[in-house]
Amino acid sequence: MAAAVLSAVQRLKQFTPLDRLSEDQLILLAERLSLRRLKAGQQLFESGSCDGNDYFLLEGSVCLRQGDGLESSVAADDPEASLPIARGEPRTCDAYASEGSTFVVVPADVLRQLLQAAPLDDESAENKTDTVADDDYAVLMEFYRDLRANKVTLPSLPDIAMRIRRVADAEGSSAEDIGRVVSADPAIAAKLLRACNSPLYRGFSEIATTREAVVRLGLRTTRQLVTVFSMRELFKSKRPELQAEMARLWDHSREVAAISWVLARALPGVDPEEALLAGLLHDIGTIPVLQYADHYVSLFADGRRLDETSRSLRGEIGQALLEHWDFPPRYGEVARHAEDWLYDTGDEQVHLVDIVIIAQLHAYIGKHCEPQLPAFFEVPAFQRMQCLELGPQQSLRVISEARTQIGALHSLLTGR
Repeated sequence: MAAAVLSAVQRLKQFTPLDRLSEDQLILLAERLSLRRLKAGQQLFESGSCDGNDYFLLEGSVCLRQGDGLESSVAADDPEASLPIARGEPRTCDAYASEGSTFVVVPADVLRQLLQAAPLDDESAENKTDTVADDDYAVLMEFYRDLRANKVTLPSLPDIAMRIRRVADAEGSSAEDIGRVVSADPAIAAKLLRACNSPLYRGFSEIATTREAVVRLGLRTTRQLVTVFSMRELFKSKRPELQAEMARLWDHSREVAAISWVLARALPGVDPEEALLAGLLHDIGTIPVLQYADHYVSLFADGRRLDETSRSLRGEIGQALLEHWDFPPRYGEVARHAEDWLYDTGDEQVHLVDIVIIAQLHAYIGKHCEPQLPAFFEVPAFQRMQCLELGPQQSLRVISEARTQIGALHSLLTGR
C-alpha cells in the first residue's frame, strides 16, 4: 500500500501546479483524486459546463474543440500535458478522448486549499518544516492525520443493531430469537410493528407481536429495518449549532433512502431494504466530521467552511466507519462515491452506489441548495439503469407514482 501511494505521488509531481505541493500534501491529494478512463470519442466535458474538477492527462491524448470548430490535440507526452486541461469554469471548449485515455480528476476545492498552504518556493520548503496554513486546511490536515493514526473516535453502531446482526448471523436463528432482541428495545419494536402494518408491508391481517412481524418480514428484512430505525440516534449533537446541521443531514439522508427504496423495487434482483439502508448511510462520514468540529468553534460557526470541510472528508471517513462496523464493502463504496456523479463501477450490473447516486440526483432536483449537477445522460449509473429500462424519464415516472410510498417511508424513519 505504501509503495502504491509513493508511486502515485511521484506521478502527480509531473503536473503543474501539483509540483508546488509538499510530499505530505501530495499523499493527501492522492487519497482524494480519482481516475477516469475514456474510450476513443468519449467526451470528458462540454463547453459551458461546470463540474468543480481539474483534469490532468495521464495517458493517451485529448482533442479540444472550440466553439468556432477549431480543434487542437494534446498527447500525454506533450509539454502542454503538464497543465490542467482547459482549466477554468465554465469550460470554453468541448474535450474528447482521441484514443483510449486516462485522466486524473482532482476536486478543485481540495486543490485550492492545498495550494493555499503549499511552500512558496523550493528554498522555503527546504528551510521550513511547518508551513503556514489557513484554518480550513489546518483542520483538514489534523483530522486526516488523526484518522490515519486511528486517533479519531468513530461512532459506535447502535447496540440494538449490533445485537440483531449478531443473532441474525448465528446458525439456527429463529423468529423467536430475533423477536426477543427487538422486544428489548420498545422504541424499535414499535417502529417495526408500525412498518409491518403499514401499506408498505401489510398482509391480510394486522399483526400485534414482534415475533409475528419477524415472520412476515423475514430475518433479512427485519435485520435491515432494525438497523435503519436505530440510525436516527447517531444524527444528534449537544451543541445547537451542530444539531441544526445534523437535522439537515438526517432530512437529506432519509429522503435519499426513501427514493433509493422505490428505485430498487423497480429493478430486478435488487434488495429494496439494502438500498434503503445504503441511502440512509451514504453521508454517514459527515457525523464524525461534525463531532470533530465540536473542538473548533470557528469551524462550526461558519456554515460554509463546515460544509467544505465535510465534503472533503466525508467519503473516506464514511467508508472507514462502515468498515469499522463490519458492513459489506458495497456500503463503503456508497459512502465513498455517493456524490461522485461520474463514478463508474466498470460492471454491467447495477450496484447499490448506482442507485444512491440516482436517488441523490432526484433528491436535489428543484432544491435551492442543489450542487452543480451533471446532465443525466453523462452519468454512468443512469447509463447502466437505461439497459434495465430505468433511465432518467422512467425513474422520474417511478418516483412520481410512488410519492405515497415515499411519504410513508419518511414517516417511518421520522418515527411518526
